[in-house]
Amino acid sequence: MRFSRGVITIAIIVIVLAVGISVGLVKLLEKAPHLAAPPEASCTVRTPAGERVLDPEQAQISATIAAVAARRKLPERAVVIAYATAIQESKLYNLPFGDRDSVGVFQQRESQGWGTKEQIMDPVYATNKFFAALVKVKNYRKIPLAEAAQAVQRSAGGYAYAPHEEEAKILAAAFTGRVPQAVHCWYPTATRTPAPEPKTSEARRQLTRALGSTAIVSKKRGWLIAAWSVAHAEKYALSRVRYSGAAWSNDVEADGWRPAGTSGTTQVELS
Repeated sequence: MRFSRGVITIAIIVIVLAVGISVGLVKLLEKAPHLAAPPEASCTVRTPAGERVLDPEQAQISATIAAVAARRKLPERAVVIAYATAIQESKLYNLPFGDRDSVGVFQQRESQGWGTKEQIMDPVYATNKFFAALVKVKNYRKIPLAEAAQAVQRSAGGYAYAPHEEEAKILAAAFTGRVPQAVHCWYPTATRTPAPEPKTSEARRQLTRALGSTAIVSKKRGWLIAAWSVAHAEKYALSRVRYSGAAWSNDVEADGWRPAGTSGTTQVELS
């Protein structure tokens, strides 16, 4: 069968266009991750013992528990017990509901004397109440975690706290500041311009509520403050935290902290 020169020309044009469109689609698909909607805000906790992913509220609760423990000069074991309890009771969320009148991070009950519902819904207050009860438990540092947690919570299923011990140890190592640069968060920024001003004064005020003095008397305390600040970055519109020659920035491409070029930084700088 013979084809006219015009038909052949049209066929060639169609083939060239098809190839061009195909190549264009391939290139577009390669760029799709960048064109797609940005991921939701999240935090990564990374220590030698393992890695965990939290959402901002869970990270903020974790940071608050560590700060309150530091204010009360409690050992890391107390923080581990608190985390394991909170993971079991609320998955590290400040829940406004629960079994009967249980609310908050530790699912404390107004009817059992933990405080009013409004008080219990304040994570700083709730954590202080938890630790006040924990330190009254004889040998709480040495007895099994589930036994210590159950002595505080008086739960129907006290055995349920034990499976969360390893995760609690990872979080405690990071948020107490024992492992530097262990907390990295990212959140999508607003598209409106100008960008929201960072609420650094409010961030420091709320940190002071939990931690007391924000003076840095050790590298560990400095990294606790840095971790708290990164965990609360979205809440207070922070885009950069610097401490001890390292910097966190709200960059979706970043995989953790980066060198900041100033090794002598002695304060946690927020911006």
